[in-house]
Amino acid sequence: MDENDEREVDRVIAGRFSSFRAGGDWQPDLRRGLAILTERRKARKRQTRLGVLAGAALAASLPILAFPMTTRAFAGRVASACVQETAAVRAFLLGRPSGSSAGNTYVKPGDRGIAPDFTLVDASGRRVTLSDYRGKVVLLNFWATWCSPCDREIPWFVQFQESNARRGFTVLGVSMDEGGWASVGPYIERKGVNYPVMIGNDEVAGLFGGKHFPMPLTLIIDRSGRIAAIHAGSCRKDEYESDINTVINER
Repeated sequence: MDENDEREVDRVIAGRFSSFRAGGDWQPDLRRGLAILTERRKARKRQTRLGVLAGAALAASLPILAFPMTTRAFAGRVASACVQETAAVRAFLLGRPSGSSAGNTYVKPGDRGIAPDFTLVDASGRRVTLSDYRGKVVLLNFWATWCSPCDREIPWFVQFQESNARRGFTVLGVSMDEGGWASVGPYIERKGVNYPVMIGNDEVAGLFGGKHFPMPLTLIIDRSGRIAAIHAGSCRKDEYESDINTVINER
């Protein structure tokens, strides 16, 4: 209820109080009645806020607790600072720290390392191996259905796939949902995902940072299979677009 509505309620109640006629042993006390009403309204708001916070905390903790121990460690970092997460992932993947912007870290060609290779199975049962995409620019996205930044980004990746496929570009998605295809299948169908999606595991998580693995984590991989950009945590659409175009235009 907004303040205008609350004032209207107060006005109506005040009118009702004033309509009482004096008589008998009880006399209405308008000030006291409104004071009690105000205090109860404040208490109700406090309870509502506490309930929302408790519900949010519970909702955040349940998916994390459902993960295996290794996966759970990085799942718990979903809301962590981008700066710390990107620095940790970069140091792990490239073997050296970086002072670059954490939300959108472009890696100069001379500093790039080969992306760890892996093979997973997509929704159709086809085996997908990262190194088979050499010669293309790949946006590799690690995500989960319960991750709200992931949910916001996936429609962007659908657009990137549509607009850049003819430019030698593809998106690959790796879901870290423990529920497997029962959770992921309906989600990607509802979102209209137009690129291969696989189910990840702790072994793959270990290749890309293990306990330092944030989510979402998106790597842009150049045509030689080297990591050209690291996007850890929630990033802007234009940051992705800038790195994608830069790496596609490299020769």
